[in-house]
Amino acid sequence: MAEEVVPEVEAKPKKPILLIILGVVGLIVLVAGTVVATLFLSGAFNPKPPSEHDLEAAAAAGADGHGASKEDCLPKKKEKGEAKGDAKADPHAKPDPHAKPDAHGAKDGGKDAKADCPKGPPGKVAKSSPELTRFEYTYMQIDREFLVNLSGSKKVMSVQLAVMTHYDDRVFENIKRHDFALRSAVMDVMRMTTEADLVKPEFRKELSLKIRDAMNTLLEKFEDFGGIEDIYFTNFIVQ
Repeated sequence: MAEEVVPEVEAKPKKPILLIILGVVGLIVLVAGTVVATLFLSGAFNPKPPSEHDLEAAAAAGADGHGASKEDCLPKKKEKGEAKGDAKADPHAKPDPHAKPDAHGAKDGGKDAKADCPKGPPGKVAKSSPELTRFEYTYMQIDREFLVNLSGSKKVMSVQLAVMTHYDDRVFENIKRHDFALRSAVMDVMRMTTEADLVKPEFRKELSLKIRDAMNTLLEKFEDFGGIEDIYFTNFIVQ
């Protein structure tokens, strides 16, 4: 009996392990590239903007360095007992070569710091408590009188004013520099007075406050600082 011949089947070659490894590595690289590209497009790698705390720290560092702080750009309050002659420097005096620089690195009393002052309006500065520091009251008489007609009346009102401040002489210098504009503002306030206003118990006090506010508003417009704290009538006539 003849033997049955079974045909040999050719065995399939096994997939090399190297190809599997390369495929896995390629897949990982593809996924990682996709993640990185997504983060890049979403801005995750962009530098973060400075926080409010960082800005405050930078401002404080500028005040401790060579820049001018807001307080340096404002007229300084004069403490009680301070000699007026100390505020003005001798224009003929020679600079002291041994003088130590101040907190802003300036030997000439802060002129370099004043040059760094911003042009915009200064921020609000809290006044020292009266219990801790007493300040000198400084007055200035405005030379020319103010004469206006009362509103709706033939009567005229003539007043002379004096201003008071706790700040230094720059307030008075600003008042003299803008004399014409300030006179116009004061007379505009006075012209609104009627005969009925004259009999009010607090009329003069209210009028002085209105004049003070009008003058400070104008000085803040031109000089970024008012500084007038009270208005006094040294002469007051209605006829």
